[in-house]
This record gives sequence, C-alpha cells and structure tokens, in this order.
Amino acid sequence: MHAIICGAGIAGLALANRLSTLGQDVTVLERSPGPRPQGYMIDFFGPGYDAMAAMGLLPALQEVAYHVDEAVLVDERGRRQAGIDIKQFAEGDLLSVMRPDLEKVLRDHLPSTVELRYGATLTGVTSRADGVRVELADGSSLDGDALIGADGIHSAVRREVFGSSYVRFLGFHTAAYSFDAPEIHDEIGGRFCLTDTRGSQFGFYALRDGRVASFAVHRTADPDVPADTRAAIRSAYSGLGWVVPRALALCPEPERIYYDQVAQVVMPRWSSGRVVLVGDACGAVSLLAGQGASLGIAGAFLLAEKLVAASSVEAGMAEYERIWRPVVEEKQKVARSTARWFLPRSRWELVARRMLLKVLRMPGLRRSIAGKPTTLIRELGSEVPVSRGR
Repeated sequence: MHAIICGAGIAGLALANRLSTLGQDVTVLERSPGPRPQGYMIDFFGPGYDAMAAMGLLPALQEVAYHVDEAVLVDERGRRQAGIDIKQFAEGDLLSVMRPDLEKVLRDHLPSTVELRYGATLTGVTSRADGVRVELADGSSLDGDALIGADGIHSAVRREVFGSSYVRFLGFHTAAYSFDAPEIHDEIGGRFCLTDTRGSQFGFYALRDGRVASFAVHRTADPDVPADTRAAIRSAYSGLGWVVPRALALCPEPERIYYDQVAQVVMPRWSSGRVVLVGDACGAVSLLAGQGASLGIAGAFLLAEKLVAASSVEAGMAEYERIWRPVVEEKQKVARSTARWFLPRSRWELVARRMLLKVLRMPGLRRSIAGKPTTLIRELGSEVPVSRGR
C-alpha cells in the first residue's frame, strides 16, 4: 500500500512512522516550507504515551522532556493563590514536552523509506475505486492507495473531501511564544505559573536553554484569527499584572507566534472512500481537554495497525473509526463540560476554581474531570515491530 499523508505535524509523523515500520510505502506532504518552531508545552500522557513506547520512541522523548513540579496560580504581584501537582491529572506516567520537540523526535526517527515533502500544498483530491489522486499547488499530482488527512483543525483534506468545516468554536483564542527574560526564568523555576485572572490568563514555563515559554488564552466571541497576532496579544492581555507586561513587551514578530482559536472538530464520519482523517483533522478535543497530542499519536498508531491488518483499505478505516471515535467523543464531552472553570468569567468562579484545586487530591474527583483513561493501545499487544530510525 502507498499511503499519502497530508500534514507533517504530530499525528501525521506518528502515522508515517508506524505505517512505514509495518512495511508500507509512505509519502508525507506538508504545506509549510519546513518544520514549524511555534508551539507550547504539552502534558503528555495516556494512550499517546503508550504508542510512543510501542514504537520505541519513549527514550528519545524522555531526553527532551521537562520535569514540572506543579501548576501554580499567582495574583498580580506573583503571590501564590492555589496550586496542584500536574501528575495528579494523569493516569500513569507523564512527561512535559514542548510541542516542537515532540515533533522533532517523531521526525528524526522516521524510517528512511518515508518521503517527507515540505512546501507541498494540497489543492484537490480525486477519489477512485482503487485509490486517490492528489493535486498540488505546483501543478504536480500524486497517486496513492489511501489519503490520510492529518493536517489539523483547519484541514485542507477535510475541506476538499467532506465539504463543511465541522469546526465548533468554544469561545477562546490561544497563543504561545518564547522569549529571553532571565529574571522571569529564575522566578518561575520548575513550575508552571499561571495568572489567577478572569477573562484572560497568561502562563509561563522556564526552558532549559534559559528562555521562557509562554502560554496565553482569552475569551472572545469572534472565532476569526486576527491579521496582526502580536497586536492582538498585547491588546487582549494588557490589563494583567505580575510579569505579563514584560512578556508582552518581548512578544516576537507574528511568524514566531502560535495563535489560533480554541475549537473542536465534530463530524458524522471520518472517512469517505479511501480518504480518512486522523488527529485534530477529525476529532480535535481542544486545549480545554488536554491530551490532544496524545490522542493524535494514539489514533494514528491505531489507524496504521487497522489499515495493515484489514482485508481492505476501506475496512481498516472503518474499524479504526469504530474503535477510536468513542474515545475522542468522551474527551470532547469532558472539555465542553469544564469550559466554565477553565477560564472564569466572574470573581465567584475565580474563587470556586481555587477551592476546586484544593480538593483535587481526591482520586474519584480527578477522574471525573480528566475523563476515563483508555488502555486501547496497550491492548493491541506487545508483539509489535519497533521503528527504524534514520
């Protein structure tokens, strides 16, 4: 089978890795001219962690991971208001890792047989009974036995094949960027520090190279991403105290900023003929749920297994969706139900969130918020081929 994967992000690279290891021909198309440096810190655990272990990539991921002691809410003077051990939300082991570092691990360990093409923009898809033809912006075309859209929440494959966007905006915008500020780096230490504020929040991690990684989210009724993201960030967070004014002054040029709407993708079906979607392209859970990267990797791993084992490409796609859709939908439901507490609107909700953090040491309550764990990847068995690095 020749699989064409659109998107060289986390889900696409994981799928390419697994399919190639299982003996399939793989071409990955990525519209960006090269690897993207933008991104934020991910709390990585759950089924994606199991998939990375099954692919033999866990040691490489552990090398680039961070050990964050706790998440802390601070007031306008940096004084602690509440905190929680991040690992309390994880079922099993957890690693904190920058999104670009996770992508690099997956990319660096691709088998040498994978063809990875940057600057390749998909403009059309033609489905046939025995395969798919993909048209690219440079006028060329590519034929394959299957096309997998792993191109994120704004998926070109989803637009071309399924029509509607299926994006459900959740009322937030989010941004992330890194900057040099030794004094902020030293103050944060090994914690994730987040402003204890209403309507908008700014958070910080200290990176090992001395830089600071920021993470920001604010409420808005407008789903559209602004043309000038740096100006939008400075406007949305200008009223926050502590070290935020310094971070806003160091906000880089827009091409070095990650900025997007917070949304989910909800679709009636994930495949059509020999085209299927994976990761955020079909089941974005949003940062409210967390585990987006983990679910993307695990879903890609499962899809690869089912495509190779099934009697036909279509049957493999259908089996993947049958198994994985309930997992994704449960995480999406949890995210929507906790949106109110993710970023409080009122003073009362702010106080209530602090109280909630204080009682989250109760295991039963933690599980109700984080959602049900899944062991599907582990249940695939331990007799699986391990990836061959380049």
